[in-house]
Amino acid sequence: MLEIRNISKVFNPGTMNEKKALDHCSLIMKDGDFATIVGSNGAGKSTLFNAIAGSFITDEGSILLDGEDITFVPEHRRSQYIGRLFQDPMMGTAPHMTIEENLSVAYLRASASNGPDLFGRFAQAFSRVSKKEKEQFREKLSLLNMGLEDRMDSPVGLLSGGQRQALTLLMATLVTPKLLLLDEHTAALDPATADKVLELTGQIVAERSITCLMVTHNMNQALTMGNRTLMMDAGRIVLDVQGQERSEMSVQDLLNQFAERAGEDLDNDRILLSAVKD
Repeated sequence: MLEIRNISKVFNPGTMNEKKALDHCSLIMKDGDFATIVGSNGAGKSTLFNAIAGSFITDEGSILLDGEDITFVPEHRRSQYIGRLFQDPMMGTAPHMTIEENLSVAYLRASASNGPDLFGRFAQAFSRVSKKEKEQFREKLSLLNMGLEDRMDSPVGLLSGGQRQALTLLMATLVTPKLLLLDEHTAALDPATADKVLELTGQIVAERSITCLMVTHNMNQALTMGNRTLMMDAGRIVLDVQGQERSEMSVQDLLNQFAERAGEDLDNDRILLSAVKD
């Protein structure tokens, strides 16, 4: 489903602030794979997501999704088939628009056909979201068990962080994406709400068999969510475990693997704290 071939990215080249964020990074994800990603601060996790989503064009390498080379496809076109959630619950929604309007935007963006007049068709279509589709929005909201189906006309800015992140998850998967990117999407939530959103994530990804990459700072989640665990360091994937090897691996084993492959101990405080708690 996803094939990343030796991509590299250097920010501020030729200056004192030069930073090699991705260093000939490669990855193959099969259809339906759900991989968690861990790594130190600055390891390149979010940069990898930005490269896949099209936030910038890589300096080297190529990115293929479902057999199509999307290396130079603009970000707004990729958003039609790549869903993404960020750590900040404020991102991914329009706070002054209602829940229904946000869902309508997500639905029309993902279901719009490609072409140079995409935005013209989008503007026309926005006023033509059918009553049937609006009822489908309500039904999907009810599955969140947060009462949002009774607040369709409420501005999203009035929602709590957890409600907003759950809504964003629903928006990202309203039309099943080819790929879902979750960038520490529960890190800013309180533990109880984070667990709820994570449970919803697992349910939606499993039910739709969505190919998914999830960055997490929680080492236990990294070994229990999905079917693969990836570890990044210095812009490269230094560890990729799955199957029996992964099922038998402990959090301490994962930390030891990082020290062995990166040549240093993991320095992400949140990761270390989660390892102690777990």
